Amino acid sequence: MSHPLPTQIALPLSAGTAAEARRIIVGDANAAVIEALQEPARWPFHAAVLTGPPRSGKSLLARWAQGLAEPGQIDLIDNAETCDETELFHRWNAVQQGGSREGTALLIVANAEEQGWRIALPDLASRIGGSLQLAIGAPDDAMMAELIHALAEQRGLTLPEGAAEYCVPRTTRSFAAIEALVTTIDRISLERQSPATMSVWRAALEALHGPEQQRLF
Repeated sequence: MSHPLPTQIALPLSAGTAAEARRIIVGDANAAVIEALQEPARWPFHAAVLTGPPRSGKSLLARWAQGLAEPGQIDLIDNAETCDETELFHRWNAVQQGGSREGTALLIVANAEEQGWRIALPDLASRIGGSLQLAIGAPDDAMMAELIHALAEQRGLTLPEGAAEYCVPRTTRSFAAIEALVTTIDRISLERQSPATMSVWRAALEALHGPEQQRLF
């Protein structure tokens, strides 16, 4: 049974890692994915394929799901598009045969291009196609605003009220764009040795998108 979804997921990573402060913001783009990741026993053929846009938290979500499950329940393959296809084929088959323990499920994370993850090995392609397909979508405005504040907090950057509302309609609707925006706000604020005021937001948007910002969907 799935757990009620929070608005954010804190990641139980090892102390001292740079990723420890990362949190997953829950929104329309990933809520269905998060629900499905909590129930590996229900995945077709005991396997799921997780894809999504760059910087959308695919690997972090996969590690969260692995930590949430019983020890050894989820066998994780990250950056699957770079792996040997024959090895992926054997690991998929091993899960069907019980793998290293009864009840093991296979979670495959792939950085698929817009055209889809291209698999040359026909037998692997058919097995991947029969697995549960989990895709993180583009963030909506509410999720983008939460991402801005979460990433700013991660950097120790204080954004005044209204920052997200001003920036969201003026930047690209993507996880990578939001991360780049907060990074640029932080950089300009440090260069000017001033708080991240509206003039800093405008300078960051102009640096990324030019003087006339128009959202690119």
